[in-house]
Amino acid sequence: MAVGDGPLSIATLTVICMVLGSSATVTYGRGDGHHLHVQYYKNTCPQAENIIREAVMEAVTLDPGVAAALVRLQFHDCFVNGCDASILLEETPSREPVEVTSPSNVGVRGFEVIDEAKTRLEKECPGTVSCADIVAFAARDASVASGIRHYLIPAGRRDGLASRAIDTKGNLPKPSSNVSVMANIFTKKGLNLHDLVTLLGSHSFGVSHCSSFDYRLYNFSQMEAMDPQLDMLFAFTLKLACPKVDKRDFKVHFDYITPNRLDNFYYLRILYGKGLLYSDQVLLEDPQAREIVARMAFDPDYWNMEFGKAMIRLGRTDVLTGTQGEIRRQCRFVNQ
Repeated sequence: MAVGDGPLSIATLTVICMVLGSSATVTYGRGDGHHLHVQYYKNTCPQAENIIREAVMEAVTLDPGVAAALVRLQFHDCFVNGCDASILLEETPSREPVEVTSPSNVGVRGFEVIDEAKTRLEKECPGTVSCADIVAFAARDASVASGIRHYLIPAGRRDGLASRAIDTKGNLPKPSSNVSVMANIFTKKGLNLHDLVTLLGSHSFGVSHCSSFDYRLYNFSQMEAMDPQLDMLFAFTLKLACPKVDKRDFKVHFDYITPNRLDNFYYLRILYGKGLLYSDQVLLEDPQAREIVARMAFDPDYWNMEFGKAMIRLGRTDVLTGTQGEIRRQCRFVNQ
């Protein structure tokens, strides 16, 4: 029986090892997520997933845009030192600037949804469900609420004790990154080009700040006044939304047709030169990435299925399991 699925819990296995006189201990540590299991809280907190789902659905009903934020939150957490909820920390014992203060995490939100779910879980089953697992479940529920088929989340993550803004450097793709740079970052996380193209599909909902792409509209290079990859009519629309003379950093929907729907329109838009970010449109320059884009653009069922699989793989990135880390009582602070 898998650890966490039944009566053979981590604590029980540890006791067995002690009784047998074994020197083995259940520590595991950061790894590839093979110690995560579906229905991990079946016995210890049976209503955990339902409680998280209710909190997410209530939040999405009030603010449909928070769904995209919750998906982005998991991505930004997992790509910096693994899926350990370190992005939620407001401070740590080291007093160093934490991840959320990094320029790479500007605009990341959804923390209040995680807090609400955690508060409810602490009443139901105190000290049981990690914040890292809540982030993963919340991203899944937000995806499903936005159009993705339900997929099962393996759980058992532990919460990290550290969070440093400096660690975001080089670990998160930038809006100006090319395929080679993005693929290299993904490879370091145990993910491949297919995962990259699939997860970028999350740019089919949510918003982006003008500052992330407006250089494509004005003085793109010494030779071009505008990014030649951009559809001209689309670029004109973006210029209206992001006027050069106005210094305010407006927000623009990735997809103005279905702004709160997680669907394969992202790939169709790329094929027609309407990728909002350079890192989106540049996928067509790589032959393999272009092939994946084309398939997902014309096969929505395939895209829907692959997105769930990619999110599961993302959620296994450098996780803490066993007795590593802790189960935080409050997601924004380590236990004292």
